[in-house]
This record gives sequence, structure tokens and C-alpha cells, in this order.
Amino acid sequence: MNKLYIIKIGGNVLDDEKSLNTFLNDFASIQAPKILVHGGGKIATKIGDKLGIESKYIDGRRITDAPTRDLVTMVYGGLLNKQITAHLQALHCNAIGVTGADGNLLKAVKRPVGKIDYGFAGDITSEDVNSTFLYFLLKQNVVPVFAPLTHARGEILNTNADTIASVLAVALSKHFDIRLIFCFEKEGVLKDVNDSKSVIRNLNGDLYAKLLKEGSFHDGILPKLENALAAIRSGVKEVLIGEHSHLIANTGYDTKGTLITA
Repeated sequence: MNKLYIIKIGGNVLDDEKSLNTFLNDFASIQAPKILVHGGGKIATKIGDKLGIESKYIDGRRITDAPTRDLVTMVYGGLLNKQITAHLQALHCNAIGVTGADGNLLKAVKRPVGKIDYGFAGDITSEDVNSTFLYFLLKQNVVPVFAPLTHARGEILNTNADTIASVLAVALSKHFDIRLIFCFEKEGVLKDVNDSKSVIRNLNGDLYAKLLKEGSFHDGILPKLENALAAIRSGVKEVLIGEHSHLIANTGYDTKGTLITA
């Protein structure tokens, strides 16, 4: 089976032009089929402030009311996605910027209202991925660049970028040997959050359960780990969590981050 890298880049890197440029140079140089999924960073919040659209969060999750939905569609699907795509084209990487609505790539369900009304937020599973069309794009040496937006019943929905990366990996695992890479600002998953050298190099479900019981993981990393292990259980071969500046090393055998396998 061919190797496929699905790489998710988020917050802090998107907000720093120099870091983003370095990352995109590295991404463009990967000589294998690849998909990039980007988050939104703080850019939508900054532009929203200028337009008088207040950003609302509950437990760190954005509440997407109607004005915010329009804002993130413009910023994530427009400004940010097209800047990244144009940069990759300049590096001779034939990128195509997409949302879930394009080619019906990611069909979502609007999140039902529970204790919290998240507004225009979309929930997705691997069944919602148009994997046939994605497979065709990849076979044509096209590099999809996903903004964190999906669609349902004619509406654009705001969807978590980590989740998009995970469901893409699961859906395409029948066609490719996949390494799903979550890039962030730390070198990997730390056994001790106060010790940057305590990177756990290899992790599986059993070790995760043991370390979780011992209280090794802090709140911020738990959703990434849960997403990673869910992907592994659903047929994804490898998930790596590591620093964005180590992307090239983390697409090889001698990885610097945390490699998660079955």
C-alpha cells in the first residue's frame, strides 16, 4: 500500500508568519501523497474584533452564531486557506484549497442542542468523507488543503480541525498506509508537563491507559490523544504528535515526537 501523510497544523503556527512559511516549505518538500488540514488560529478573532463580531467561547470551544459562521467562512475558507494554497503553489506543490462543501468532501450533521448550543457547529464521522473523490485527487498528484469547515443542508458549519484530520485518516485507511501527524508547539506528548525533555517516544493503548491512571496527561493533550487512539482503533496505521519544526523528521523512521501505534 502507498504511504499517505495527513498533517494537521493549528493555532500558534498559523498566527506566526515566519513559523508558517518554514512549515509550508517543509510540507511542500515531502515526496509522497499528502493532505494538509489547518485550523483557524487567532486570525478570525482579530478580524471579528475589527468588524464588531464578538468571539464567544465555552470550555475553550467557539460558539458559532450566525455572524461568527459568516466570519469563519470568510477567514478560514477564504483568506487563510487561499494564502496557504498560493504559498504552496509557489513552492511547486500542486495544492487545492477546499472546505467540506467542495466536491461534497465532508458532509456533516449540525450539532444538536444539548446543555450548550454551539450554533453552526458540524459533527462528522469517517462515513461522511467522500473518499472516492479524495482518492482520485491524490492519484492525480493534487494536494488537498482543508479549511475547518463542513456542510449540511445547504449550510456551512464550523468543525474542529483535529476531528477532520482524524476522520480523513480513518476513511482513507482502506486505500493507504497512513501516518496522521498532529503538529503543535511541543516536541511530543510529555510524561511530565513541566519537563520538556520527558517526551514519550512510543505509545499504544495499554501504555496510554496506564499513564492516564497515573495522572500523566494534562487536559490540553487529552483530546488529541483520544482522537489519535480512536483513529488507530479504526484502522489508521500510525499517529504522530510532534513539534511543527520537526515535520521532516516526523515523516521518516527516526521520529522526534510521540509515535502512536496499535
